[in-house]
Amino acid sequence: MRIKYIPPPSAKPPSLLRKTLALITAVVLAVVALMFSAILLAVILIVVMFGGAYLWWKTRGLRKQMQNFQHPLHDSSQMNVAFTGEAFKGEVIEGEAVRVDESRAKVRP
Repeated sequence: MRIKYIPPPSAKPPSLLRKTLALITAVVLAVVALMFSAILLAVILIVVMFGGAYLWWKTRGLRKQMQNFQHPLHDSSQMNVAFTGEAFKGEVIEGEAVRVDESRAKVRP
């Protein structure tokens, strides 16, 4: 079955003036949409910048505390004491270090 569209008898083909007006309207709408999107992008960027500046300002005390914090395991004075040339004596098995105290080890006959 074929469906055929038959326009009503009163329909006229669009005139040159109508086509020109449609083209001008489409161009104007496209320009307006571009302008709106550019303004919207600028507003979003401004909001993000102000939000970031607000967070940066509110967290300045926390950042200062984090810079001044010294973890006991990462203290440089303790790190130097731990690695003062002490040689490791023992055996390493699968990435684990086992220290054998030879003075306490029992010798089997």
